[in-house]
Amino acid sequence: MCLLMAAMMLGAAGSGDTLVDFRAETPPQFVVWHDTHGEFFNDNGDSAWQVRFDRVDWPNVYFQAPNGAWDWQAYAGVAVSLYNPGDEPVPVAMRVDNAGADGTNHCNNASGSVPPRGRIVLGLRFNTGAPEKLWGMRGVPSNLPLGQGSVLDASKITAFQVYLPRPQKEFTLHFERAWLVTRESVDTALAMPFIDRFGQYKHADWPGKLKDEQELAARRDAEAATLAAQSALPGRDTYGGWAEGPTLAATGWFRTEQVDGKWWLVTPEGRLFLSIGVDCVGVGERTFVEGRRDWFEWLPADNEAPFSELYQDLSGAHSGADPIGGKGRTFSFYTANVLRKYGPDWQEPWRRNTYARLRAWGFNTIANWSQWDVLENSPMPFVASAGIGGVRPVEGGAGYWAKMMDPYDPAFPAAVDNAIKGLRAFSENPLCIGYFVDNELAWEEVRLGVLNSSLDQPCRQKLIEQLQSKYPSLEALNAAWATTAQSWDTLKPSAPLNAAATADLDAFVYTFARQYFQTVRDAIRKYAPNQLYLGCRFANDPEPAVRACADIADVVSFNLYSSSAPQDRWTGKEALGKPIIIGEFHFGALDRGMFHTGLVATQSQAERAQTYTRYLQSVADHPALVGCHWFQYIDEPTTGRWFDGENYNIGFLDVTDTPYPELVEAARKVHGELYTRRYSRGASQAAGR
Repeated sequence: MCLLMAAMMLGAAGSGDTLVDFRAETPPQFVVWHDTHGEFFNDNGDSAWQVRFDRVDWPNVYFQAPNGAWDWQAYAGVAVSLYNPGDEPVPVAMRVDNAGADGTNHCNNASGSVPPRGRIVLGLRFNTGAPEKLWGMRGVPSNLPLGQGSVLDASKITAFQVYLPRPQKEFTLHFERAWLVTRESVDTALAMPFIDRFGQYKHADWPGKLKDEQELAARRDAEAATLAAQSALPGRDTYGGWAEGPTLAATGWFRTEQVDGKWWLVTPEGRLFLSIGVDCVGVGERTFVEGRRDWFEWLPADNEAPFSELYQDLSGAHSGADPIGGKGRTFSFYTANVLRKYGPDWQEPWRRNTYARLRAWGFNTIANWSQWDVLENSPMPFVASAGIGGVRPVEGGAGYWAKMMDPYDPAFPAAVDNAIKGLRAFSENPLCIGYFVDNELAWEEVRLGVLNSSLDQPCRQKLIEQLQSKYPSLEALNAAWATTAQSWDTLKPSAPLNAAATADLDAFVYTFARQYFQTVRDAIRKYAPNQLYLGCRFANDPEPAVRACADIADVVSFNLYSSSAPQDRWTGKEALGKPIIIGEFHFGALDRGMFHTGLVATQSQAERAQTYTRYLQSVADHPALVGCHWFQYIDEPTTGRWFDGENYNIGFLDVTDTPYPELVEAARKVHGELYTRRYSRGASQAAGR
């Protein structure tokens, strides 16, 4: 399947009109290097441009339309061929812009990973808003992925770029060719139906593909025997902490402590603990079936109990469900397979097997977004989460999931109280490590969004008050900011911001964030005083907001999608003075019937397992990191999850409830080594000081 899918992808993207041939010694002048350094490379006739990417945010090779804009309406997409001469994979991304592009708006994005000493075709189909034949899926079979972001006007492409997302070191790639992809090369016919009765891709084969329903019972029994023989990792306390390590003060609850220069969580029994967990432990993976019935080999009739009970009508899709207006009938193939495997009363045996799996694989935490009954019945540590709603947004900002909420809105304290109140169910349970509140908020929009909001926006009024307390007059502010505002009501940020404006607005971002975090922490202390406040799971992380979180929360959390955790971030002068936990990370591949790798691509299940090992080792080696949580337990539906079309190979098990053996084996091995690896390095570093 891996070779088949690779051939399909290369074939789909391999034809079209050349934009840049990097095998020539001089690329066109519209190729611009931003924090990158290119030089012509020729090794026995194998020519390319060798590009070194600096260790900065978003270094890129930028292709700027020579006459203001390209008209690419006649094409389906754009692609670039890249080769990696190094010894480790390089996460890479592409962006295609209209005027005003900012990474989310007026642009399309796609990502991939260039394997060591290997090449990929990085490309995307333009998301023009036109109806998609295969809608509701981020990745599709034998095709380039649909660009993510906003709708793109293909007749007014101002630029595109190939960039590295916040690389943690310098990387080198060889650029070979960039070209426009023809419609004919991507509009390949796909025989219907293309999804079998188990929710798998029908038109390919791979190791472990389920062929017959009777295999489910055999797999169940074989796994039960394996789990009984493995049990949990040795040398662990009741909570999964390090029983063979030092004993610290036991408080009966999870807490944090710095030992020999490294942060740790500490179990209720006083043992060192790294939280190694899995997100989304549950059966909630659903895909739209309305408007797509010819895609599926089998769907139950409305009266075909018990499978018909797995239908659910849902509304409010974030993206990807335009043909049915963001709402429609969904079905869970994963739950159908679990029902076949464990019988009509599947819930309890499924939970029991899930707990046994996680412990045998060396996990010690059931992580975010997990099913409520899984948390309620959990025999192992877990985290819980809440989301704040019903608050006025920062109207002048934007955001991928939603606009940032305004913590100065008078409704904010009550909304926070109501959200946190729901977590009281776990406040007396020592297995509950703590609480995440909110997820991937639009912090990056605060700096400019506040002044672009209406005059009655509470946070705007607070910012004006803060500025008026610093500057004796509007004229003094205009002089400092290089603006020409006629009144405080008309004050807007200039572009680009000068140093004074940047400093003032960053100071307000800190004030704004502190208001948010303080209010949330007060509610957690009120309803769950024994558990940890684990932060807001930063995706975009402006320094002032992160610093405010570190001042208030017990643990700062980041969702960090990369091939390893950075070793020189959040250390030394950048240390936050608080422990850090990674709330999400993953890797995927295309060799098991899936159509999208997820946010960090690998070339195979074997490489996926190797990358998992490297990531976990990098977490153990970082002095501030106290854990990481894999996103997620199960692969997303082959035809896309209903909410936004994600169909990533990111599970520890597939849609048939079958674990990926390569990933499981790697996880169990590296998990067993983490405590001694981290502690021995921490002790040796302390001795060397």
